[in-house]
Amino acid sequence: MDLVFATNNQHKLKELQAILGEDFHLLSLKDIGCNEEIPEEQPTLEGNASQKSFYIFNKYGYDCFADDTGLEIEALNGEPGVFSARYAGKEKSAEANMKKVLERMAKINQRKARFRTVISLIIRGEEKRFEGIVSGEILKEKRGNSGFGYDPIFQPEGLNQSFAEMGLADKNKISHRGHAVEKLVNYLKEIE
Repeated sequence: MDLVFATNNQHKLKELQAILGEDFHLLSLKDIGCNEEIPEEQPTLEGNASQKSFYIFNKYGYDCFADDTGLEIEALNGEPGVFSARYAGKEKSAEANMKKVLERMAKINQRKARFRTVISLIIRGEEKRFEGIVSGEILKEKRGNSGFGYDPIFQPEGLNQSFAEMGLADKNKISHRGHAVEKLVNYLKEIE
């Protein structure tokens, strides 16, 4: 089954294709000739995921899915949340975003956080949503160099490695995106 994943993020695409396996062939925005910036103007992860998937479905006619992910830090009242990608500015710099979080958390001992992913799937004009959450804590400094985004400063609950110190397969087994995609895949297999 061909499905468009509404992203230009090659890391996400690779991560998702690894989880989906060979039953599904992911097409990127580039593959369908979508070169414009897809709007993300909603105040929630759910709203952004839906806005992106409906944009692709309505404009290009493909069954598709889009996700939005946020890092939600308890001591910062859920920040950066929906603004995770652009927390330190429009440049969407992972380094600047991590630096801002570490600076804001410098004097805070309560470091609970969670990653939350919401996927909006559009098949034949109908929307289904799937959510994945992984709880953990914000580290005091970066560790590891794989993954992307906030991975070097997030340590999942019950583990002693940051996401950036794990291999892709291990991360996918426990990650927020992995949980949401697992629900997506189970649903797709049911309707196939």
